[in-house]
Amino acid sequence: MSRKCLLLLAVFTLFGSVLVFAVGPSFHPDTTFAGSSLTGWHTLGQAEWSAENGELAGKPKQAGGGWLILDHSYQDVGLYAEFKCTAGCETGVLFRAEKTPDGMKGIYVALSGPDLPTYSVTLDAQGKIVERTQLRRGGGLERIAPPPNPNAPSGFRPPVSTVELPFTPPDSKLRPDDWNQVEILFDANIVRTFLNDGREHGAVGDEGYGPIALYVGGSGEVRFKNLGYKDLGVKTRVADQTSPNFRKQQLSDFYYSWSSSAADFNHDGILDVVSGPYIYYGPDYTKTREMYLAETVNPSTKFATDAWMDFAADFTGDGWADVVTVSYGEENGGVFLYVNPKGEERLWDKYKVVSDVQSEIAVMRDVDGDGKPEIVYMGDGQVRYAKPDPANPTGQWVVHNVSEKGYATAHGIGVGDINGDGRMDIVNPYGWWEQPPPGSTQGTWTYHPEAFGRYGRGIMGGSVMAVYDVNGDGLNDIVTVLNPHGWGMAWFEQKRDAQGHISFVKHMIMDDFSSKNAGDVAFSEPHGTTFADVDGDGVPDFIVGKRYWSHLDTYLDPDPYGQPVLYVYRTVRNPKAPGGAEFVPELIDNHSGAGSDLLAVDLNNDGAMDIVTATRFGTFIFWGKPQHGK
Repeated sequence: MSRKCLLLLAVFTLFGSVLVFAVGPSFHPDTTFAGSSLTGWHTLGQAEWSAENGELAGKPKQAGGGWLILDHSYQDVGLYAEFKCTAGCETGVLFRAEKTPDGMKGIYVALSGPDLPTYSVTLDAQGKIVERTQLRRGGGLERIAPPPNPNAPSGFRPPVSTVELPFTPPDSKLRPDDWNQVEILFDANIVRTFLNDGREHGAVGDEGYGPIALYVGGSGEVRFKNLGYKDLGVKTRVADQTSPNFRKQQLSDFYYSWSSSAADFNHDGILDVVSGPYIYYGPDYTKTREMYLAETVNPSTKFATDAWMDFAADFTGDGWADVVTVSYGEENGGVFLYVNPKGEERLWDKYKVVSDVQSEIAVMRDVDGDGKPEIVYMGDGQVRYAKPDPANPTGQWVVHNVSEKGYATAHGIGVGDINGDGRMDIVNPYGWWEQPPPGSTQGTWTYHPEAFGRYGRGIMGGSVMAVYDVNGDGLNDIVTVLNPHGWGMAWFEQKRDAQGHISFVKHMIMDDFSSKNAGDVAFSEPHGTTFADVDGDGVPDFIVGKRYWSHLDTYLDPDPYGQPVLYVYRTVRNPKAPGGAEFVPELIDNHSGAGSDLLAVDLNNDGAMDIVTATRFGTFIFWGKPQHGK
């Protein structure tokens, strides 16, 4: 694609995001304002407030302005609104507004400046702000911020890409004299503000209890619409539900890993399951042995960094299945090989075979067609795959660079034949890389830019990206999550023009709560995926689950306490549907979810696909029932 086309695509993406920025609240509000009266609110200070057709409008009488105060009090609360502040207007939201002998105090999020600062404020009896102290930054992976550490290192800043990408983060800055979207979540002592679906603006607040209040000051008018709020202190767990087409077996009650794999590790002719430190032996999967010393992880505050991804194959060439774990992170990141002790009753020897890994997602596929699987991942800014040196499989593996630097992502990768030449190509959210023919002296592969992801709250990408023919036209399509820490799932229909040039058309499958979704299903954090023929019709289906507490026990991600669901989206070829196919969701389970990926395999050779998932709630097998979809 030419430079001009890339620039046009980037402009179109940005322009589109400005027109349709509002994704709706990430929670189901307890109350959404939709009236034309101020019933349930009262005013304070020098401002006129009115309500009409679901909008709240405020005009300051003096520069100091005034407040519209909710009659109900909260401690932990989520607020969503769209607001427009005309020239000269100042606005913001006050939380935990407590009465004092001389007036009120609370935590105030300013929505008029570019940095969205948060303050501890004191008001006099007339509502005038007489004291304000800007709060220190906080949030991220903490639910409860500890006292400040003067020796804490500065925050990590991801490297800036120097290449032209098919899509970039949309402009989420404040839009003066225009509508903006804001979501503010005040939980424990952290206030998290998200403006126009951008990154978190976090601050550490004070304990307290009181109402929400809207502010207007300066000289302009403010208007709020679609305003909704929710008591975050109330969380709901619905009754457990498992599809009648599957039988649920829990292998472990604890959090050790976000991945699993299967192989016959003990040479008894039966597939076993590995997840984190444990081998679960078939056929009943009730007997286990440690591969390395097992230590449970607190799912509220820590990640299981020993095994973000698990893969099983004979990597040493000795006829026994080994295990590879892929870990993401500056300290513990890398590819680690655990060598099968071949029946010896001991822990497995461990070797670090690849040093640099920057992706949370990896896949195991036979990329080069030699009949042996490789590990496909991203490192040092590049899309890569690695394979053992047959002469020294426990030494450093041979790394092949697929892309130039600048195209690596933390999330989303897949392997499949895109152009139909019989060779495996590699995809990530930025497009696909065409494998050169055997014997080619070409370095990195030919890059074809495509936008297979979407930004939300500063994050984008996918999980395991599926490559298969969705609509039966003989061309392989792509099915993927758009944002594993946010919302969105789509399939991309491959098209070819008269000259054979390949392009893709996006068909949405699932978006956020405000969208029309297949089967009326919507859930956030779809971090774990795979694909397999679940219903036995010869067409792969897409399997996806919510990674509960994907960024720990925090409100960094949308709807982190939503049900940890696991779904199969059945691929149904339908000439009347857009693109010639539709995806029909079936709930497998609502209290397991997914980790970083999912495993689909027929463990017991009964002809039905079984699904294994490793999550914060433990490790599970969902046994498929033979021919249940026919």
